[in-house]
Amino acid sequence: MSLKKYREKRNFKISPEPQGSPKKEDTKPDLIFVVQKHRASQLHYDFRLEYDGALLSWAVPRGPSLDPSVKRLAMQVEDHPIDYAKFEGVIPKGEYGGGTVMVWDIGTWTPEQSDVEAALKKGDLKFTLHGKKLRGSWVLVRTRGFGGGSKPSWLMIKHRDQYASTEDITETQPRSAVSRRLLAGIARDNGGNVELAATGDPASKAIPRKAVSKRAKPSSAAVPRKRRA
Repeated sequence: MSLKKYREKRNFKISPEPQGSPKKEDTKPDLIFVVQKHRASQLHYDFRLEYDGALLSWAVPRGPSLDPSVKRLAMQVEDHPIDYAKFEGVIPKGEYGGGTVMVWDIGTWTPEQSDVEAALKKGDLKFTLHGKKLRGSWVLVRTRGFGGGSKPSWLMIKHRDQYASTEDITETQPRSAVSRRLLAGIARDNGGNVELAATGDPASKAIPRKAVSKRAKPSSAAVPRKRRA
């Protein structure tokens, strides 16, 4: 897999993202996967599978769903370096993908087909995830007529097994799988836009808007009564 397109889009003198280096030989055969929650111009989830020395990558606008009846759009993007799986921080404003990045889930994956290359070309990749949040059998199916963009569109679907559920896991488990921080916390610790990052956290819905804030009326206990003449 080539990282040329990935490197062309980034200025590594400014962005803390990894440039990527050749994968070292490792006796550990497990392939890693990562889901990175990314509050850039819009909130989305980047789903990445290690294969052939790089991370195959898809942008999933609404994030993975544990419900087999739900098909989530996944737009294929450029391959990323293996090192990127550990990246959690802030991409500077003005840089490609500028915003806050969280390692929302991480683990290993197992192909359910013997020939991954053929499955990718066919547009029907079945796999099992062994993550901290996502587990069990899944499929990525290439499709047409979704997304409306120039990037290849796929559908990410959960298979029916013991890990299938109607739980909205992006809402119930919003924290980082490695640091337990919310997006706002990651932005705060790395000099990012905390207010913007917080819009990707469920708790931010409870934050009142400044525009509608009103001066609270004093309680009756706080107002001194006038004495009668």
